[in-house]
Amino acid sequence: MRQPPNRRIGTLLARNWWTLALRGVLAILFGVAVFIWPAISIAVLVALFGFFVLLSGILAVIAALGSREPEENKWLLLFEGIVGIIAGVLVFFWPRITALILLYFIAAWAIVTGILEIIAAIQLRKEIENEWLLAIAGIASVLFGILAAIWPGAGALAILWGIGAYAIIFGITLLILALRLRNWQIPGPPVM
Repeated sequence: MRQPPNRRIGTLLARNWWTLALRGVLAILFGVAVFIWPAISIAVLVALFGFFVLLSGILAVIAALGSREPEENKWLLLFEGIVGIIAGVLVFFWPRITALILLYFIAAWAIVTGILEIIAAIQLRKEIENEWLLAIAGIASVLFGILAAIWPGAGALAILWGIGAYAIIFGITLLILALRLRNWQIPGPPVM
């Protein structure tokens, strides 16, 4: 009798490594855009953030649902994707959002995403090496979110630079993890 394969989040991410790579590239591009345009208007920042979060969420959902085989812990990636899609859609429904509300919105998204990435990294620890890259991305997200929520009154330029630096660091870690996952040997289903 053949038993259903026992899939883990590492296998899911390895099969869909390209979605992590695209999310990393999007984050890097968003961060670079913030540094290139330091006088960026709040409206443009809101649009860029909305675009980034929406696409990142869609890619996470694609990765979660991309496999037709039953997978354990697919819900983490699916939840992260749904949170990103909802955040992106909300940003586009409220395009005149103020800078302070945008900052809290980004902080909340970063904290939720970071917690989910830390959980995923803990689960990946059992499956692959270098899962710490996802943990670092998660910790960076949580720290950024907490700092942004604690000190919302920091200067606008400092906030923009913080957002840009966070996006670049987050993107680089996702890109490195994606490239490592691409080379990871995915175990096949057990045959009995």
